[in-house]
Order: sequence, then structure tokens, then C-alpha cells
Amino acid sequence: MTKDIKLSKVLFIIYMLILCWIILFKFKFSLENIGQMRNINLVPFGESMIVNGKVSVDEIINNVIVFIPVGVYLSMINNEWGFKQKTIFIFLISLSFEVLQYIIGIGASDITDLITNTTGGAVGIIGFSIVNKIMKEKTLTLLNRVALMCTGMIVIFIGLLIGVNI
Repeated sequence: MTKDIKLSKVLFIIYMLILCWIILFKFKFSLENIGQMRNINLVPFGESMIVNGKVSVDEIINNVIVFIPVGVYLSMINNEWGFKQKTIFIFLISLSFEVLQYIIGIGASDITDLITNTTGGAVGIIGFSIVNKIMKEKTLTLLNRVALMCTGMIVIFIGLLIGVNI
């Protein structure tokens, strides 16, 4: 295993931990609301997406964006799987989050989230493929540098959030 792949795996784990905090705990530091919200929406782009009588495009876009790195990281650490296998794995990650939200009672389990999260992951896989065709052997090094900078900024941001909320 190369140094780049090891770094990619570490960054992926850090990203998944951050994603857990975002999805399951909604940027909160308190566990006081656990078990208070349990809802399932099986209608794609239905009621859960309606805010003030309009579809909340922001939530849809945010769900896609937050899962793009999952597709990129998965492509960085596993080049043996094809697009379909990676997309199914991303779907299963998203499904796990939705099931956990329901079991723990910390959010709405929503089919729309499943669709948009999986779409975001697929966009990440495609984006990686495009960059890989252009950069070839330099792809992992380049993406690890970008990911390292982004992860650093996210960790600093979280540190600031914690500092302000203590």
C-alpha cells in the first residue's frame, strides 16, 4: 500500500467522522435531543423538502455536496471496484445513516436524503475519474493535498465552533 493510499484512508476516516457529526448530530455538541425526533418519509422530494410551500433546493444541493467527497475518497482508496460497486457502497453508507437516525431518534429518515446522498457520491466518483484521466499518476497526490487542506480547515472550523459554544 502506497503512502498516498494510506493518507487517503486516514482522511476518509476523518471525513466520515465529521459526516457522522453533521448528519446524526446536526452540528450540535449536546445529546439532550436524542430520542425526541423519529420520522420516516418514503415519498421522494415530498413533504420533508417543502419549506414555506416551496421545495427546499438548498437541502437537496447540500446533501449532494456533502457526499461528493465520499465518492472521491472511495475512488482514491479502492480502484478495483467499478462505478456500480462504489455507488452501491455509497448507497449503503447513506442508508446506514438514515437507519441510525431512526433508531436513535435524532432526525428524519428520508428517501430524498438517500437519493441525493447517493447522487453526490456518484458525482464524486465521476469527478475522480475525470481528474484521474487528466492527472494520471499524480491524481492521488493532488487530491490528498487538496483533501488535507480542506480537512484542516474543517477541523479548525469545528474547533472554533466548540470554542464559541463552551
